[in-house]
Amino acid sequence: MANTPSAKKAARKIARRTAVNKSRRSRVRTFLRKVEEAIASGDQTVAAAALKAAQPELQRAASKGVVHRNTASRKISRLAHRVKLLGA
Repeated sequence: MANTPSAKKAARKIARRTAVNKSRRSRVRTFLRKVEEAIASGDQTVAAAALKAAQPELQRAASKGVVHRNTASRKISRLAHRVKLLGA
């Protein structure tokens, strides 16, 4: 348990940041799930729209440090490729 005032404050900050990051991560996963479901349905227009909505969410999470920027970039790239294949 934190004893010093600075350690107590740090513990409060960590708890607040953890809650925010958890919320952001959950939001990103929701958007990714929507893209996955659209791809599974086989409708390219719906999948493209879902990807277009998910992309800024992933980039925002990367800029805030919730996920690594390379991870976000990789996920966007792979999803875009799968959406593109639906049209082929």
